[in-house]
Amino acid sequence: MKWQNALNDYKYYLKIERGLSNNSIVNYELDVEKLMHYIDANQITISPITIDYEDIQAFIYEVSKQINPRSQSRLISGLRSFFNYLVFEDYRKTNPLDQIESPKTGRKLPDTLSIDDIDNLINAIDLTKEYNGVRIGERNRALLEILYSCGLRVSELTNLKISDLFFDEGFIKVTGKGDKQRFVPIGPNTQKYILIWKDIRAYIDILPDYRDTLFLNNRGKQLTRAMIFTIIKNLAKAINLNKVISPHTFRHSFASHLLENGADLRAIQLMLGHESITTTEIYMHIDKSHLKEVLLKHHPRK
Repeated sequence: MKWQNALNDYKYYLKIERGLSNNSIVNYELDVEKLMHYIDANQITISPITIDYEDIQAFIYEVSKQINPRSQSRLISGLRSFFNYLVFEDYRKTNPLDQIESPKTGRKLPDTLSIDDIDNLINAIDLTKEYNGVRIGERNRALLEILYSCGLRVSELTNLKISDLFFDEGFIKVTGKGDKQRFVPIGPNTQKYILIWKDIRAYIDILPDYRDTLFLNNRGKQLTRAMIFTIIKNLAKAINLNKVISPHTFRHSFASHLLENGADLRAIQLMLGHESITTTEIYMHIDKSHLKEVLLKHHPRK
C-alpha cells in the first residue's frame, strides 16, 4: 500500500464515516503529509504498512526541532488517528504511535478582550467606507457583532445562511464541526445590525451559489476566513491594541464574559457547540476573582 493511496482512503473515511468538516480533514491530511515529506527527503524506502516505532520516533525527533510542544502534540495525535485507521482496516496489526508519548504542554488559557476593547474595535469601523458601491463598514460591524454576541467560530460565520436566521424566535441555526447543528440565541441589538447589512446586501450582484450566504464580498461571493482575519487585524492596528487577536478571540471573550456575569457552564457549552463540558471548563481558569466572588456570595460559611 502506497502512502498516497493510504492517505486518500483515510480522507474518504474521515469525510464519509466520521463526517468531519473539510477544515478538519485538511488538518489531518497535513499531519500525514509531514511524515511523507520526511520519508521522501531522507530517501527512506518504507510504506504505511511497514513503518515502525523507530521510524516514527526519528521523525518526531526531527520535527521537534522546528515546532513547539503544542504543535508537536497535535501532530502526534493526528498521526495516531491515521495509523488507528490502518489498523481498523486490517492493513496493520499495531499502531507505531502507541509507544510515542505526547510532550506535556500544560493548559493554554485563551486570550480575551475586555468589553471596552470590543467597543473600541467596533467603533473604529468606518461605516461610510464603500468598495465598488458596497458599504462594507456595515457588513464588518454586523459580522463582529455576531462573532462576539453569539460566540461563533470563523468557519461558522462564513457559512452562515440567511435561511439560518430565525429572528422572530430569537435564534440562529449554526452548523459547526462535523456538520453538527445547534441553535444559538441572538439579541435584538445584533439582529438590528444584521438587518442593516441585509438591506445593503440586496444591492450586490450575487453569484447563484451564494444567494443564501449572509456575509459576502463586493464580488457577490462568500467572505473568506482570511478576509475576516484581515478585517480584525486592521481594526486592532487602528486602535493600537497591544494584543494579537483573531476571530476566535471574540468567541473566547463571549464565553468568558458570560461566565463572569454568572451564566451556567452547561448553557455556555451548548451555545459554543462543545461536545464535552471539559472543553468549556477552560474558561473557569481565566478570571479567578470571579470564582472568589461566587464563593463569598453563595457559600454558607464564607
